[in-house]
Amino acid sequence: MNKRITIAIDGFSSTGKSTLAKELAKHLGYVYVDTGAMYRAVALFAMQKGFIGSAFFDKESLIKSLPSIQLTFKFNPDLGFAEMYLNDVNVEKEIRTIEVSNYVSKVAEISEVRSKLVEQQKEMGKNRGIVMDGRDIGTVVFPDADLKIFMTASPLTRAQRRYKELQRKGDNVTFEEVLKNVEERDYIDTHRDDSPLVKAKDAIEFDNSNISKQEQFEKALKLVMI
Repeated sequence: MNKRITIAIDGFSSTGKSTLAKELAKHLGYVYVDTGAMYRAVALFAMQKGFIGSAFFDKESLIKSLPSIQLTFKFNPDLGFAEMYLNDVNVEKEIRTIEVSNYVSKVAEISEVRSKLVEQQKEMGKNRGIVMDGRDIGTVVFPDADLKIFMTASPLTRAQRRYKELQRKGDNVTFEEVLKNVEERDYIDTHRDDSPLVKAKDAIEFDNSNISKQEQFEKALKLVMI
């Protein structure tokens, strides 16, 4: 395929958006951007600065600090994908914890945060040949994307996947905590005022509750090749 296109993958948390996006980008030789990692990095920054906790959120301090937040992706040849750097520090491991997951949707609600990150995301994709996943890629970042995929699965299925992933990493969490996190993030993501999670009218829905990763990849690749 000679024409390089823009692929937008949106959907709920723990639906495997990043996995599919990485596989497509690698197969096609495209740039892959995990926008969720960007929001997670901002949430980690807020945690490190003491702006957010279980019972408080100093939104104004975070907004004032946005100019001091530098987000970059650096390709790791050993892993085969780019890792997230926050102010020149690799935070790929830190941003994947349940603690960050508990706060990321609250941080992503803030319009000033979304504006800063969407601007960067649009710049990343200006030359096409990109696969980007997130919550508002097909609706806000790239409304004219050539291919839009919207991924979903039941909350229970997603919580089970996330729980197993965290267990493999050695994180000490209960399944109940993970399920609660999934359900809370779903509510915040779909009810926020700025760029809520919705399926774009021209997006193709993938419910991957009962299909394998390989089946999903093959289905997506066929859509790319149309």
